[in-house]
Amino acid sequence: MTAAAEPFESDEPLEPDGTYESDEPRGTVAPLDPFVHPALFYGSEREYLAGTVSFIREGLEAGDPVAVAVPGDNLALIRDALAADAGAVRLLDMREAGRNPGRIIPGVLRAFADAQPAGRRVRIIGEPIWAGRSDTEYPACVQHEALINAAFTGRAVSILCPYDTRRLAPQVIADAYATHPVVIPVGSGPAAGSEAYAPDDVVARYNEPLPLLADVPAFTYDADSLSQARHVATDIAAQLGLTGVRLQDLALVTAELTTNSVVHGGGSGALRVWAEDGYVVCEVRDKGRLADPLAGRLPAPRDQRGGRGLLMVNLVADLVRVHTGADGTTVRCWFAC
Repeated sequence: MTAAAEPFESDEPLEPDGTYESDEPRGTVAPLDPFVHPALFYGSEREYLAGTVSFIREGLEAGDPVAVAVPGDNLALIRDALAADAGAVRLLDMREAGRNPGRIIPGVLRAFADAQPAGRRVRIIGEPIWAGRSDTEYPACVQHEALINAAFTGRAVSILCPYDTRRLAPQVIADAYATHPVVIPVGSGPAAGSEAYAPDDVVARYNEPLPLLADVPAFTYDADSLSQARHVATDIAAQLGLTGVRLQDLALVTAELTTNSVVHGGGSGALRVWAEDGYVVCEVRDKGRLADPLAGRLPAPRDQRGGRGLLMVNLVADLVRVHTGADGTTVRCWFAC
């Protein structure tokens, strides 16, 4: 989110509790659940490193696989602090790997966790929300944080999510309390349960309508015009400056979304393509209802036939926003020119 919070500086290092156990507030992950998902609030570089590096070193000492996916500047801080131990950690720039928040669970978190030996606890630091995330991106970011809990319940995985209290808006910090069952306050010692934890409420609250752009012409399609819809989308996108691989990605996304409309969304839909702030935006509206908020955010089993359309959309688009309601579903995708 673009609005900044008031700076907070502290010289006291954080010492995250290794077990993240606390009194259990309403709706939190059950005490016996091996999955833990704390938010780490930090107000200085020192607090950031104290919280993240101790989390990493505890994992390395226990023999746990560890991954770190944070914005590039913070990734460099962690790499330098780890020194020789950095080679034992999977390091990812979240600005690239998690540009689209809908890609983070399948393409970053589950991709790493699923590749590890069975029975081994996995530790991941994921920082999907940073200063500079736009208001357009933010609803997808906070829904992602809420959905992590459902995506990992029952698994021996610890995912630590840092939040910069100096630069993030107060609403972002408040939402972090609602999406994380456990929080580590700025400079104040041990983890504690979040009494505001309510991830399902967050998912519903940020299921925001995507306003119809009346000045953008729509192409209405059905089963007989799917191929034409794809050509319409790519022709407009090319005129707007999309080229090469990105144009191919838009063609793939258009094919997946329009086919979903025909198969699951009432047999038809409306396609729109336009330019917006350096992106080409592709939107599909239909009469279907997307009942599962995790649809397209989980890896598909290898033996599963079909069912990968929304996952593919999340993996290739730079941003995906979804709104579903009684009147139907809108999926809007952004592609950088």
